[in-house]
Amino acid sequence: MIDIQMDITQLIGIGASIGTGISLLPQLIKIIREKKAEQLSMGMMAVLLTGLILWIIYGVSKDDWIIILSNAVSLLLNVAIILLSIKYKKESH
Repeated sequence: MIDIQMDITQLIGIGASIGTGISLLPQLIKIIREKKAEQLSMGMMAVLLTGLILWIIYGVSKDDWIIILSNAVSLLLNVAIILLSIKYKKESH
């Protein structure tokens, strides 16, 4: 039988990972709707991507699926934001 009982620390981790994972979803939706992203700082995005990759590596080393999953979702959202940003900047020129 699978034990699905979670302690408060795991619940906090899951809540934090959901919040972190979807934090840039509104930005992604805005870029898709407006088809522009002039205000996006690529420097900030590069630093954020580096941090997310390091978090994923850390999560793998700790075998912590909460850290891995939340940061992988964030990484995918950020990559989508960057790609759409580049696309819409090229289209506006």
